[in-house]
Amino acid sequence: MDELINMVAQKTGLGPDKARTAVDTVLGFLKNRLPGPIASQLDSAVSGAGAGSGGAGKGLGGMFG
Repeated sequence: MDELINMVAQKTGLGPDKARTAVDTVLGFLKNRLPGPIASQLDSAVSGAGAGSGGAGKGLGGMFG
């Protein structure tokens, strides 16, 4: 998740704390609206569980630009 937070901070110019808040807000929004199994996959991807050598942030980077 740190990689995603760093990416958001870099692309938006936000500080790390505000970028973390933004990421947490978006992820919470998505998890509340996605079906359970997909929300679980999102949690796994962000936490790095089951991520390959590319890491979760790289996989999600394609989703978010």
